[in-house]
Amino acid sequence: MDATAVLFANETFYHAFSHRDFAVMERLWAREWPVLCIHPGWPVLTEHAAIIESWRRIFQNSATGTVTPHYARAFVYGAMATVVCYEEIQGALLVANNTFIVEAGEIRIIHHHASHCANPPPPETKSAPAMQ
Repeated sequence: MDATAVLFANETFYHAFSHRDFAVMERLWAREWPVLCIHPGWPVLTEHAAIIESWRRIFQNSATGTVTPHYARAFVYGAMATVVCYEEIQGALLVANNTFIVEAGEIRIIHHHASHCANPPPPETKSAPAMQ
């Protein structure tokens, strides 16, 4: 798996998140692999249907603002890759981990975890580049 492609998939994830693009978010999630999603303050979601429903609920919530990734770094482990980054949402920074695999010839997400963190770095002054 190529780090550039993984970072692009990660940016696609955040673009779908920020623009409440349910169709893209649904397509990004793997269907043939075990999946895991941990939203801040939510219980652990381990079923594909529950994860997709969680995104539907998040996108329907008018209080959900734009989410911008910062300081994204890809770690490639053969056929799997993890991106760690910070999510800027409503002026706060969360730390996030997104894990990707290749399924049906496409890079898809199998794990998303975002949580509050102590002493986050300051937000970047512009959108994070696809390559770091």
